[in-house]
Amino acid sequence: MRGGRRRRERWPLARRAVRRRAAADAALLVVAVAFAVPLAWLVLASLDERATLRVRLPAAPTLHNFTAVLTDEITFTPMLNSLLICGGATLLTVGCAALAAYPLSRFRSRFARPYLLTVLFSACLPVTAIMVPVYALFVRVDLIDTRYGTALFLAAAQLPFAVWLMKNFMDGVPAALEEAAWTDGASWFQTLLRIILPLMGPGLSVVAVYTFIMMWGNFFVPFMLLLSPEQLPASVSIFTFFGNYGAIAFGELAAFSVLYSTPVILLYILISKRLGGGFTLGGAVKG
Repeated sequence: MRGGRRRRERWPLARRAVRRRAAADAALLVVAVAFAVPLAWLVLASLDERATLRVRLPAAPTLHNFTAVLTDEITFTPMLNSLLICGGATLLTVGCAALAAYPLSRFRSRFARPYLLTVLFSACLPVTAIMVPVYALFVRVDLIDTRYGTALFLAAAQLPFAVWLMKNFMDGVPAALEEAAWTDGASWFQTLLRIILPLMGPGLSVVAVYTFIMMWGNFFVPFMLLLSPEQLPASVSIFTFFGNYGAIAFGELAAFSVLYSTPVILLYILISKRLGGGFTLGGAVKG
């Protein structure tokens, strides 16, 4: 009797579990479709000479859209500007973040936590709220309409969150390794450059990729700080595909978007092995 009663009590619980799992699977499926449909449109429209906003297979797949956008004015020059601006700004951000995160990670101070919270708060400020004074400052110091000035501001805008990430990764490197290097006569800079940073390679990769992606997709900052058409990055030049009176070249826009996404995808593929490897510190510290 007791066994039958227990079985009858378990059936409702099992049904609830199945329903919850089905609801979770359905929700995940909806989210997956929401992400997959725009990507499917992007690929299909880039191969369709008569592309519209509808997701459909092209009647006659063609590379005409790619041929139309592969010019110096439309693609090559803006992509080169994007690589110069975002690549330089990423290197500057990662270098400054490493130098700022080192004392925050290794030296104990009662001001460290308030400082980190202030840094995190500054990362939450919207760029639109500070662009007016930044624009006035750039005009005064003659940095307006310069790629290095735009890269400098992008690096400064991404630096707070990069410092926060870098500090958390740097905390995972044992301090005993630094002490051993100091015993051998290494300076703090040599310790940082030759001991800490090589061991936190995955952390550096995460910071670099996140910083580069955030800069690569930034439209507002270069749109405000760069005035000459020949200096505009690809994130701004994509606006030229939106013509007057609502006329949009959907096929060429999709083809350019595919090309525009390629550097980020290649960057992720190149460092994906390091991202999945984790910190290989096993056996570095004994006793």
